[in-house]
Amino acid sequence: MNKGMAGSLGSMRVLVMLYLSFRCLMLLAYQPVLTEHGEVGIGAGGDRLFHFRLAALADEAKFPFRDWWSEFPPVWPAISTGVYLLLGEAVNYSNWSFVLGMLMLAFETGNLLLVRGIGCRLYGESSGASLAWVYAISVAPAIFMWWNFDSMMNFFFLSGIYYLIKRRDSKAALAIAVGVLVKFVPALVFGAIIRYRRPTTVIRLLVISAPLVILAYLPLFAINQELTTISLRAQAEKPSSQTIWALLDGNYSTGNFGAVEDRLKLPSQVDNGGGNAARISNGLRLASAAGLGILVFVTTRRFDDRGLVAFVGITILIFYLQAQAWSPQWATLIIPLTLLAFPNVRGVLATIALSCLAFAEYPLLWSRTGDLDPPGQMGGEWFLPWALIVLLRTGLLAGLALAFYKVLREHSAAPELSKRRKR
Repeated sequence: MNKGMAGSLGSMRVLVMLYLSFRCLMLLAYQPVLTEHGEVGIGAGGDRLFHFRLAALADEAKFPFRDWWSEFPPVWPAISTGVYLLLGEAVNYSNWSFVLGMLMLAFETGNLLLVRGIGCRLYGESSGASLAWVYAISVAPAIFMWWNFDSMMNFFFLSGIYYLIKRRDSKAALAIAVGVLVKFVPALVFGAIIRYRRPTTVIRLLVISAPLVILAYLPLFAINQELTTISLRAQAEKPSSQTIWALLDGNYSTGNFGAVEDRLKLPSQVDNGGGNAARISNGLRLASAAGLGILVFVTTRRFDDRGLVAFVGITILIFYLQAQAWSPQWATLIIPLTLLAFPNVRGVLATIALSCLAFAEYPLLWSRTGDLDPPGQMGGEWFLPWALIVLLRTGLLAGLALAFYKVLREHSAAPELSKRRKR
């Protein structure tokens, strides 16, 4: 009887029930509300209100990629604006945020199941279930899901990995393509595909995924070529922020683009916080990251499924380390990759440390910059603590990348994959 009870309480069904009930009760207890004094509730402090105001441009018959540009691919602007329009007369910030919050909860539940599925495939049922429980009580995913839409991107990213280790490569290519239309980061999974699959398979997967992305963008170019081009270039062209590169450049503000009205203008007409020019160019950073990536590529010895996950993980970390900007919610992608590569206390400690640094930076420090002169610029007594957090986070990401690389240097290749790569 006791064994049956223990097995029941440890089942995936119980985990999902607790997972869903906890987050739904969070939403009920801290309902998103817009008052005359500003935003309160579960979304306060995140990007949700900004995206609501962008979606509200539909009241003036202004729509994404036709009348205003977005630094993101089309899926999120389409969903946020679509929900706004579908709510009709019932639309307000609370209802809109509630619907999108439930949508993110659905994707986050999918992420939980994917962590368990990938973990079971790599280490067995017991370890996979333990990883799912660890992910379920991780704070960063539980908070950031109410503040932005990275949960959606993470779902398609992890789906791509799941289908790759299940040898369902075509489904992996489709998941990656959809993920790219949410944010561009899932395209980096193709680095692992190139390393772990035959050249003919890589070409086949590119033929599956690339046309889907192209077909999604063709109508946008037809509607407004200029705004669509701006959208594709915006992230790479904004000033450095919240990284060691920002410290070198003397850019002490966040990477936000500015007010809603600015999205109706060309980026050249928008004041991005007076960001200084990069002392180390984007091209040089990218070239350095590519060189490091090639070194990892040619020295990889591990070709089993854990090696594939580690290869994806180090690719993401190298990309984030070279990027001129950083957003704290990016930790929500690093966390599951770290847990899946290191299903032990070290992996858990790394995710705790990353989460602590993310929340220490925002909201702890950045929320206090409103009283500074100029507001929103890190300075005064908060500058040194913030600079220390940036350095510590950079060191943590670099240390994680080294740990992923050590996994890739281990000789534990699965025979079938080793033979496949030798052909």
